[in-house]
This record gives sequence, structure tokens and C-alpha cells, in this order.
Amino acid sequence: MHEPRADGHLLDRLYAVVISRKDADPDRSYTAALFRDGPAGIARKVGEEAVETLIEAMADNPEQLAEESADLLFHLLVLWASRGVEPVEVWRALEARQGVSGLVEKASRGEDKT
Repeated sequence: MHEPRADGHLLDRLYAVVISRKDADPDRSYTAALFRDGPAGIARKVGEEAVETLIEAMADNPEQLAEESADLLFHLLVLWASRGVEPVEVWRALEARQGVSGLVEKASRGEDKT
């Protein structure tokens, strides 16, 4: 079996595949079917995957947590694509936060610390 490269570039490559499926036949492509459902439908799916990820985290099941995390990341990429957000924009946002205290960063956005 092919071992995928385990680095962040995998998400960039997967995003390119997601984009390539945007106008595919929804009856033949799960990704195209997600796009057909629009951003609200995709967002609901991201929420479902997030809940499933949380469940596996709470169950202390590392293998299933990895599987559900992969599902969550995939659906998040589809959501980004549906709204015109490219991964590099997210990478830049993360890079800008590097070396900044999480509490300071949250305060700069006016978020509650709880």
C-alpha cells in the first residue's frame, strides 16, 4: 500500500483535488455532491465531523480519532473551497500567530477566555 507523505503539503494537494471536483457529476463524486449542497450544507457536514472527532477524543480511541480528524479536515477543505478560501490564507493566519500567546491572540479578537 502507498504510504502518503505525512506533511502539510498533503492538505494543499487534497485542496487541489477538491477544487478539481467542484464541477464534477454529483452522482459520481462525493465532493461534487457536497458542493451541490452549498456552503450551508457543507458547514453542517463539518459540524457533524467535528462532533464525531470530539466523541473519539473523549473515548480515548487514537486510531478512530485520526480517522475522524481526517474526515473533518477533508470537509473543512471543501468548505474553504465553497467560500473561496485557499489553504495558503489559513497557513498565513497560523504563521502570523506563531510565537504569540494564545491568550493574547484571543484577546486581540475580543474573545472570551472561557
